[in-house]
Amino acid sequence: MIGERGSGESHAGQPAHVKSADTACRHSHHSHAGLSANIDVGALISARALSFSRGGRQILDAVDIDLHAGEIVTLIGPNGAGKTTFVRLLLGLAHADAGEIFRADNLRIGYVPQRIDIDRALPMTVARFLHLGLGVTRADIIEGLRSVGAEHVVERQLARLSGGEGQRVVLARALLRQPNLLVLDEPVRGVDATGEAELYNLIGRLRNERGFGVLLVSHDLHVVMAASDRVLCINQHVCCSGVPTTVAKHPEYVRLFGPDAARAFALYEHHHDHAHDLAGRPLTESSDTGSGKESR
Repeated sequence: MIGERGSGESHAGQPAHVKSADTACRHSHHSHAGLSANIDVGALISARALSFSRGGRQILDAVDIDLHAGEIVTLIGPNGAGKTTFVRLLLGLAHADAGEIFRADNLRIGYVPQRIDIDRALPMTVARFLHLGLGVTRADIIEGLRSVGAEHVVERQLARLSGGEGQRVVLARALLRQPNLLVLDEPVRGVDATGEAELYNLIGRLRNERGFGVLLVSHDLHVVMAASDRVLCINQHVCCSGVPTTVAKHPEYVRLFGPDAARAFALYEHHHDHAHDLAGRPLTESSDTGSGKESR
């Protein structure tokens, strides 16, 4: 059975010369009739047994997920595991061969893709990029950039941004949609180690301040897992899922990523009482990361 509950529009909201910049989904439905009993109608998105194939190759096989407000869920898996395809199915950008997806009435998605492709021959400032398709004011744009620590690039050309600056601008665009679910596909690709830690801490702070759910797709296993409430490890199917410490010790996780990955994550599991920031670093009383949340 293939089913999707939630009707409405999917808005790419991106200029023609900027590919895969963002997407927002707004869905509404008036009945839960026909939903499977194990669908979680209290979630922002609940998916059951999603399968997808292309060219005779099985890419996803019966994958489940539930995404709730206020929760950071990390989707991990090796290259070719089907992570990006799974995200596209959840966003309604592709259609599953089988399975069922429930989307909440009030679902608003802010999407941060792996990269944006910009026509460098066409000048475009950050302010113009953030305005196109969103109908926001300049004050909104400034505030959006300020929320991600990037207000200083408002009049800079997109093509001249560093990797970290570019990701913050795309994050600001996603936040301008006032999402209750933020989806980030490999958000630190092309960002250095310092920028990576800062970006994960920023995402955690924004989650705490605004209460939205977060779906992170990443290869930064031990760092991202330490920042997550739940982890879903897939390799065409769900290999294992649960809290980070449980997944890191699961035989399927160790088989996919090797014992070194499990040992690396073990550095974050201490038997004494102290908190960590979202990059996994111990906090002291004088630390000020803005995350406000202990690792689990």
